[in-house]
Amino acid sequence: MADKPTFEENLSELEEIVQKLEQGDIPLEKSLEKFQRGMELSKQLQAKLENAEKTLTKVMDQNGNEEKFERDDNDED
Repeated sequence: MADKPTFEENLSELEEIVQKLEQGDIPLEKSLEKFQRGMELSKQLQAKLENAEKTLTKVMDQNGNEEKFERDDNDED
């Protein structure tokens, strides 16, 4: 049984799919298959990111108790 692909491997596959779809030189049926696979990967990646965010937002305070870390959504890049 093969190991599950890593987050990075799934992201790389999704990027390849996007590039192929953007080129537009593949048949419609193949495009639909690629699009569906891309959507599956996108959902998996989003779930992993949300899980990682939940994990990272729990910060240990000095007493060893979990303290909720508030993310600043007002940051502008």
